Amino acid sequence: MHTTTAKKVLSVRPVGTRAVLAELDGLQDVLALQDMLYKSPLPGQVDVLAAAETVMVVGESAAATRAIGAQLLELELTIPEVTDSGLVVIDTVYDGDDLADVAELTGLSMDGVIAAHTGQIWTVAFAGFAPGFGYMVGENEALTVPRRSSPRTAVPAGSVALGGQYSAVYPRRSPGGWQLIGRTGARMWDLDRAQPALVRPGDRVQYRAVREVVTAAAQDSQTDPDHHTGPGLRILNPGAQSLIEDLGRRGFGPLGVSAAGALDRASLRRANRLVGNSASAAAIETVNGGLTVEAVGDQVIAVTGAPTTLTIQSPSWVDSEDDGGSEPQPGSRRTVPMAAPFALLDGEALTLGAPESGFRNYVAMRGGVDVPEVLGSRSADTMSGIGPAPLVIGQELPAGDATESTAVGSPELQPGFPGEDVTVLDVVPGPRADWFDQAALDSLTSQDWLVTPQSNRVGMRLDGTPLKRIRDGELPSEGTMAGALQIPPAGLPVLFLADHPITGGYPVIGVVRDEHLDRAAQVPIGGRIRFRFIHDSPDFSKTPEK
Repeated sequence: MHTTTAKKVLSVRPVGTRAVLAELDGLQDVLALQDMLYKSPLPGQVDVLAAAETVMVVGESAAATRAIGAQLLELELTIPEVTDSGLVVIDTVYDGDDLADVAELTGLSMDGVIAAHTGQIWTVAFAGFAPGFGYMVGENEALTVPRRSSPRTAVPAGSVALGGQYSAVYPRRSPGGWQLIGRTGARMWDLDRAQPALVRPGDRVQYRAVREVVTAAAQDSQTDPDHHTGPGLRILNPGAQSLIEDLGRRGFGPLGVSAAGALDRASLRRANRLVGNSASAAAIETVNGGLTVEAVGDQVIAVTGAPTTLTIQSPSWVDSEDDGGSEPQPGSRRTVPMAAPFALLDGEALTLGAPESGFRNYVAMRGGVDVPEVLGSRSADTMSGIGPAPLVIGQELPAGDATESTAVGSPELQPGFPGEDVTVLDVVPGPRADWFDQAALDSLTSQDWLVTPQSNRVGMRLDGTPLKRIRDGELPSEGTMAGALQIPPAGLPVLFLADHPITGGYPVIGVVRDEHLDRAAQVPIGGRIRFRFIHDSPDFSKTPEK
């Protein structure tokens, strides 16, 4: 039976123009709001990212997001019904490296820690860090312990751990700072299952002590995704990094999966439009030139994004004499224009030169790149490892059937791309701008920030004069999104891009407007960025009009 309370969302903060952050009075209210939004989505709701004390709701448009923010303030929270159905049991061997330390920190014996861990029901409050990593909260705080002062560089997959008030299982080998108390053979994340995540937000979990773990064997794939006999493209040189990307996967935030997808979405759409594909067809995203592809069968291609020289080499070598002893000569070469469809005949090779400005190019093939979908998308997610791996020499990419027009498009004009000048990005303040004083806000927008070589698809790491906070400590983890400007303790911003983690514990001083993320994606390493605050988001601190 549901019990209605008088409790409501405490406040709503804008997160850029496409999301809002609802602040709540503790985890119980977080679970209540999360349950309500899952069962009865608000109009225009795209994703829900619950965290320790907040729920972030992503909208399909700026207008929908404004309406969602107003509606959240009007909701009366209903505590979800608790049942015994769906209890997930995780068999655990309690021999973790930090078990003795946890016993000392809690004042319990090691057997007491095991009894406390197995003797209560844990609820998955939210997901984050990595796909399949669920933050579980217990029925009491007997096992609340601090994270390690020095994180491990590699925690084995299946490690059962404690951190703060939470318990979790590491789904894959990764760095981590939680206290390790045991290990399990349970597969927390398995894309071969209908539901890849073993535990999802709202699920109830009980750990069971066992003497040894049984590891479920992964299913072996019987297909070779890199070899096919049909038409498509063969990779002769992948350049610095080349990936398969489409418009990404939405709605999987609760599983710890970010949207990923093309960083410059406008360029991807343009490339697909030129070859007659649907806007969401998969294409190659490549950085800084150097990519060379060979046609397997005749193909129709278009290249968009950073302006560069496109060179086509005819089938590798031909004899110049007929006496059988002459030396081979290179085949003919020609150049083709950017942002226009062209034929790449069987055996011809296309090479992308270094960009004259900008950083990323998109190579679309008529029909799209036909690689397997993962969670509804063909996009590579470099942080989680979901989707196709980076392209390698000799790999073959089959052509698909993702066309929506019988004809190719006409050549198009492209916008300007970042060069030696500073790229200006519009930023909506908050949701945690109040962690900084006016001097820090002015410093963010008055200086040029340098894009460092440590930047990637997860985020752009920027160098400049550090920003100082006016608050100590860290935020409880909360949902975040592409465009967020996180400020770690060192004070140097990190601009999240498509492969970002879905939760973070550093304050977000502002969020780059969604419309400017394509522009950000084209700023090269060594490029400069200047931020400009805009104020086009509603003030949810005011009472909404009736």
